[in-house]
Amino acid sequence: MNLSLRPVAAIVLAASLAASLSACSTRLPAPSAAPVSASVATSKLVQIELVTLNDFHGNLEPSKYVWDSANGGGTRTIEAGGIDTIGAALQAWRREDPQLLLVGAGDLVGASPAISSMWADEPTIGAMNLLGLRASSVGNHEFDAGRVELLRQQMGGCKSPRADKACKYEPDFGGAKFSYLAANVIDTATRKPVLPAYKIETAHGVKVAFIGTVLKSTAEAALASGIAGLEFIDEADAINRQLPELRAQGVGVFVVLVHQGGSTVEKFDQPDCSKLTGPVVDIVKRLDPAVRLVVSGHSHKGYLCQVDGRTVTQSDTGGHVLGRIALTVDTQTNTLKDIRARQEVMVPGKWPKDAQLAAYLETARARSAALLAQPVARLAVPSVVRKRADSGESALGDLVADSVLQAGRPFGVQIGFMNNGGMRQDLDTDNGRASVGQTRMVLPFGNTLVVMNLKGWQIFDLLEQQWSGGREDIRGLLQVSEGFTYQWDARRGDGSKVVPGSAKLNGKPLEREASYRVMVNNFLAEGGDGFPMFANGRNRTDTGIRDIDALNDYLVKREQAGKPAGAAQPQQRYQRVQ
Repeated sequence: MNLSLRPVAAIVLAASLAASLSACSTRLPAPSAAPVSASVATSKLVQIELVTLNDFHGNLEPSKYVWDSANGGGTRTIEAGGIDTIGAALQAWRREDPQLLLVGAGDLVGASPAISSMWADEPTIGAMNLLGLRASSVGNHEFDAGRVELLRQQMGGCKSPRADKACKYEPDFGGAKFSYLAANVIDTATRKPVLPAYKIETAHGVKVAFIGTVLKSTAEAALASGIAGLEFIDEADAINRQLPELRAQGVGVFVVLVHQGGSTVEKFDQPDCSKLTGPVVDIVKRLDPAVRLVVSGHSHKGYLCQVDGRTVTQSDTGGHVLGRIALTVDTQTNTLKDIRARQEVMVPGKWPKDAQLAAYLETARARSAALLAQPVARLAVPSVVRKRADSGESALGDLVADSVLQAGRPFGVQIGFMNNGGMRQDLDTDNGRASVGQTRMVLPFGNTLVVMNLKGWQIFDLLEQQWSGGREDIRGLLQVSEGFTYQWDARRGDGSKVVPGSAKLNGKPLEREASYRVMVNNFLAEGGDGFPMFANGRNRTDTGIRDIDALNDYLVKREQAGKPAGAAQPQQRYQRVQ
């Protein structure tokens, strides 16, 4: 019996069949390709199909995906995703169920490839509109340019902190036709959510409430000045407080869209996985029992898990995978009876072409191609990678930190720092020559560089902050520029991991009371990524120099000097001794 996408009919074939149906389990098969007759509407049960995505990050084009399935076939690397493929899949699925609901779990934009980021992510918002997205929780990257830009992306218009990018793709930007949801993002002046906490959708006569939240630690991952006046409260508390209001509106089916995640050793498409760990688990365990489905994001890990009898899902980043979830609802009691979930890899060519989305992608490519193809400079190696050595240092981190240092030389800068989260892709080249598009993929945020003074003791404390609260497992260690070196010992306790006397600048030990000129991006300068010491720097100046411009300029000057930049391995600027 196919129960994929239509009201589940009690088709009267015979009295004996009706009797057998009344004894059936509510555990229903997953969605399938062929529709079911909707000839009789007398059943208590209807089936609603959801399609979910998370952490799209402006990936309008297909990209590399490592496919390792629970269904076997071996691990293989393919090109997956792209809005044309996603559009084709949704077009096919909507033929089966026109009332299908597409929803997201945050980070639709931000840290995006240049084809989107160079236009303030407006092409991605437009693509989500064409895909028919109904609602999405905000993610931490929706706050990359602050509250003003997030509200512009929702409402439209051209007044933006990204004035050099806003309304350059099209002269009029109409904003998102879908709803951004943020139940736990509170305006400290009004004590109300800055965006709607939930959205109610109706499918097959059933009201379904989608409640959205972002991780409560978003303030660490966002520009402090951009989120001034906002408070990020506990996710579970914010979700639970919505239920009385939703019940009063006749809602009995609640779906949480939470931009917080976890991971598991199980495969991304393993049904009913049981080994999920991470922050999302604690959130789920504290939710009202009426919440049976949680669609998560942020950790970029795929899973289909059970936590305390609830279904918790996440799909891959970049649009490589979509979640398909079938909800079986008893319309007489207005209760969710069953949930079946699966993952669908977005394989190009698998579904008949969606002409509108294919044309949209080609237009975006054409609008961007000429600029992105412009050459920047030749590198010393074909690719400079983000992969970190055991010490925490990376070859790409060395390169970017050196570009920060060079940009700061006219301001007297002696040390450049870079955070790993600001570098979103390896710097790959075409036969050793990097293009504008390739460097923009490394640094898509367009952060400006800030110069400041830090005392030697503040730099010592800053280095120790790298291990505060175990954050090094998530964010890694700061990348540092040429000439700055130190050693650290994993056996030493928090606050004393840096080997005494090892921190040196150009071979000379740092002096505790000496003042040093330091340059970082404006995100770090405001204490981002959990480095509050940067916010205490004195004699601060925002140079207005963008990190991407500093990188390109550094690459050009190195090539002109006959010493192309980049290395295959990190330069051992800091070392782990144990």
